[in-house]
Amino acid sequence: MKLSYQDYDHVCVLTLSGEHTSDDIDQFKRVVTDRIANGARHVLLDCEHLEFVDSEGLESWLWVREQIGGDAGQLRLVRPDDNVSKILEITRLENAFEAHPSIESAVRSVR
Repeated sequence: MKLSYQDYDHVCVLTLSGEHTSDDIDQFKRVVTDRIANGARHVLLDCEHLEFVDSEGLESWLWVREQIGGDAGQLRLVRPDDNVSKILEITRLENAFEAHPSIESAVRSVR
């Protein structure tokens, strides 16, 4: 998985590309922890180029929600493709994450 981020005030946009699997969890959690320590309250996961997420990847998303939820933070998914949406549906997590068609609409939803 390729992972990059951009910070906008208290919002961090994490862009995930490729596959988010158990091999990537440590790196993902380090980046999220670092962004929270640097002031991010809300996390947007840009999934436009994410092709696959496994169960541990999904667990890491739930972990993010826990990490920022105590500070009234929000986690949003941005542009999940049909494959990621289907994985969320199969795992019954489609309602666990609010999804948005654009970064702009996701940012507006957390402000």
